[in-house]
Amino acid sequence: MRALFSSAALLLFLVTPGMGQEEAAPAPKPLPVVKPATDGKVWGALVYATNGPATGGSNLKPPADLTDLPDRLGKVFPYSRYEILGQHLQDVFREYESWVVPSKDLFLKVDSKGPATGGGINLHLQFWRDQQVLVKTDAVLRAGSPLFISGPKWREGQLIFVLVLQ
Repeated sequence: MRALFSSAALLLFLVTPGMGQEEAAPAPKPLPVVKPATDGKVWGALVYATNGPATGGSNLKPPADLTDLPDRLGKVFPYSRYEILGQHLQDVFREYESWVVPSKDLFLKVDSKGPATGGGINLHLQFWRDQQVLVKTDAVLRAGSPLFISGPKWREGQLIFVLVLQ
C-alpha cells in the first residue's frame, strides 16, 4: 500500500498548477527609431509653361521665398504663363535615394553627393517619366538659386521641373 500512496503523491505533485512553469520573459523594449541622416530639404514642382490660357485646374503656389518664380522662369523660357501642376517637399538623404514626386508620371530621383564647397548640396539627378529616364545630370543646388529642368512638350506648351533647396 505504501507504494501506491507514494505513486499517488507523486502524481499529485506533477499536476499541481503553476509547478514546472517558467516565469514569463519581460516584454522586449522597443528599438529606438533612427531617422536617416539628411543633407537638407528640396522643394520640387512640375510647372506647365504656355503662351495660351492656363489649364485652370491648379491653384498651387510656390513657397513664400519663391513668389518671383514666374519672373525667373520667364527669363529662361519663352512663355508668358507658368502654372504649378504639382509640388512636393522632400528630405535629401545622405545614404539613400530621395524621390521628388509632384505628379504620378514625372518625378525626380535625387542622390546626395555631400555638401558643396561654398554652400549647398552636390546632387546626382535623374528626371523620370514613367519607367524611362529622360535626363541624368550632376548639379550643385544652392539656397535661393532654383534649378530648372526643361521637360517634354505638353499640350500647347512645355513641362518644366523646378528644384529649390529649402
